[in-house]
Amino acid sequence: MKRTVVFGFVGTVLDFAGRGSQRWEKWRPTIGLCQHDDLLISRIELLHDSRSKSLFERLKQDIAQVSPETEVVSVEVNLSDPWDFEEVYACLHDFGRSYAFDVEMEDYLIHITTGTHVAQIGWFLLAEARYFPARLVQTSPPRKRETDGVAGKYTLIDLDLSRYNKIASRFAQVRDEAVSFLKSGIATRNPRFNRMIEQIERVAIRSKAPILLCGPTGAGKSFLARRIYEMKVARHQISGRFVEVNCATLRGDSAMSTLFGHVKGAFTGAQTERAGLLRSADGGLLFLDEIGELGLDEQAMLLKAIEEKRFFPFGSDKEVASDFQLIAGTVRDLKQWVAEGKFREDLYARINLWLYELPGLAERAEDLAPNLDFELLRFAKEHGEQVRFNSEARQRFLKFAASSDAKWSGNFRELSAAVTRMATLAENGRITLTQADEEIDRLRLSWQVSSPSVIDELLGERASELDLFDRLQLERVIQVCQAADSLSDAGRRLFNISRQEKAKSNDADRLRKYLTRFGLDWASVKEAYFH
Repeated sequence: MKRTVVFGFVGTVLDFAGRGSQRWEKWRPTIGLCQHDDLLISRIELLHDSRSKSLFERLKQDIAQVSPETEVVSVEVNLSDPWDFEEVYACLHDFGRSYAFDVEMEDYLIHITTGTHVAQIGWFLLAEARYFPARLVQTSPPRKRETDGVAGKYTLIDLDLSRYNKIASRFAQVRDEAVSFLKSGIATRNPRFNRMIEQIERVAIRSKAPILLCGPTGAGKSFLARRIYEMKVARHQISGRFVEVNCATLRGDSAMSTLFGHVKGAFTGAQTERAGLLRSADGGLLFLDEIGELGLDEQAMLLKAIEEKRFFPFGSDKEVASDFQLIAGTVRDLKQWVAEGKFREDLYARINLWLYELPGLAERAEDLAPNLDFELLRFAKEHGEQVRFNSEARQRFLKFAASSDAKWSGNFRELSAAVTRMATLAENGRITLTQADEEIDRLRLSWQVSSPSVIDELLGERASELDLFDRLQLERVIQVCQAADSLSDAGRRLFNISRQEKAKSNDADRLRKYLTRFGLDWASVKEAYFH
């Protein structure tokens, strides 16, 4: 059976209760804790300063009377101000770090009834962070005076939130809401992307360390960085500005000045002092996009600013301070750039603690549909007009967007532009096949992609086995089918002359048999992309 060990402060007010026998007539929390038959305490370690030494000795003697088996240990601490949070927390933190816990043989409790409110908060934070592998115990006096020696009541508080389903579910809900916020509410279906965003949410909330976002242009690095900032602001973890700069636009003296500021006269044209972006981000978040484009000198100064929160403005011999969190973005392989001497190894090591590869749009084909809806919603908010696809146009565009012909070199930024163009040209709030086909042609042209033959799309490798005569004839038949309303309608158009010579014609059957020769049916032909 495990031994029970209690930590607590000597209560200079509640535990005092006088020096004579009258002290037994009053409830004293430390004494009362040791008087419960269902809570057998093997050892109680009481923290106190030198001025409370005599009070500790009296408590030790009184505990020996009510619980002879309990060992009472003195832990003398030096607190100049028991209401100073930093001092109290540091004292308890040092005590916890140096204590030889034996969780296999002992259960630990922290008595939070005695000590200042600052001490109670310190105990709670350290127990919640598992510096003390302990539960909290709170004691309270009896509701009305009874016989001498009444112990009062005690309550155990276990900070393992997983034991409380309602609390745990609430925390899960908050986490899910935060993840959804980072994804802008887009119900993404890509497992890898979802797992990555879930981890980014945890890291962003729990850490102030730099975050490195890698990925192609338009993958959403800047957008995600801003969402991280907004999430931290909502949780009151950050109060400063969101400052963003594309490092690819910085060159020479301008780079130093833009990032770190300058003093008057630092270089030709520097007629006034400039604070710089790092100082503008003090207390906030700095997003350095394309960080790989910074020069080596700027990289060295940035490293100092990250590690020391201090740096020299350009042309100054006086340091300035700025406490910011850094998120960096890049399309470069920084590890390769380190090998080539283009990027400092020490800076890379400093910003590489949390590295995330954002997949491009082509790697998230399953997310095309929800992102299409998101872009339409964004268009509606920006322009005050709701625009929707008709079903055929939506199907046509999504089929092309997920095909191998869709390069999406600009990723989500390019998808956003495509939706904006279609929505702008839409009549009466509806994107039709005409707008969808025009946009597909526009994208093909920008990517220098030739339009696929409908025969190649339908038959695949079998298309190469067709004679030119059969190929041209089949292509024309499919064109008619695409324009017709039904199989019978297409048959009437194709066999308009010969059907008049037949007593009983069945145009639909003739067309069905013709398509079957090539392994095709009406549904596949109608679904095929062709315009």
